[in-house]
Amino acid sequence: MIPFQELIFFILAALILVISPGPNMIYLISKSITQGKKSGFISLAGVVCGFLFHIIMVSFGLTAVLLAVPLAYTVLKTLGTIYLLYLAYQAIKPKSRNIFDVDRNVAYDSPKKLFTIGFLTNVLNPKVAVFYLSFFPQFIKPEYGSVFTQSIELGVIQVLISFSINFVIVLTAARVALFFSNNPVWIKIQKWFMASVLTYLAIKMAFSKAK
Repeated sequence: MIPFQELIFFILAALILVISPGPNMIYLISKSITQGKKSGFISLAGVVCGFLFHIIMVSFGLTAVLLAVPLAYTVLKTLGTIYLLYLAYQAIKPKSRNIFDVDRNVAYDSPKKLFTIGFLTNVLNPKVAVFYLSFFPQFIKPEYGSVFTQSIELGVIQVLISFSINFVIVLTAARVALFFSNNPVWIKIQKWFMASVLTYLAIKMAFSKAK
């Protein structure tokens, strides 16, 4: 089992990353605002199933790679650092999109389509796989036990955090959109805060060492 102190940092990192705007969040907010909370929850179910797919695939992959190729840790750590810095830049780049500014003149989708698109939005997003492959190894150590079990443990924690945060987003999307439209300065504060935290996580990951 992974030590509690390691899990605390992972939970914090997973929390910061899930509130970092991306395709999943944009899709959930869009459907919640344009089609209502029920559509948002159906879309969320698809997104969560997409996470489970990635976790199973990555868990098998990490078990094979980390045990067979010691150099893989350094490679994955480098990818993770670059990925976090990329997210930080995306948060503050000029003319970055306001995720709560959505087109309300869109056709309504059926529950099946909502679920399917939510699932595919996650499964076909290579950034999700890169996140798992580059981030999980920072917390997985052979001396803690089975690499596969540790991967599943981290995956379950990440999914629970992602589901909880996105559940709240679906519930409050319309109200939050109204708040940001009336208080645009908070959008800039949110973006720079996000970028700062992501940069910190990138630096910490860059200087971490395999145990």
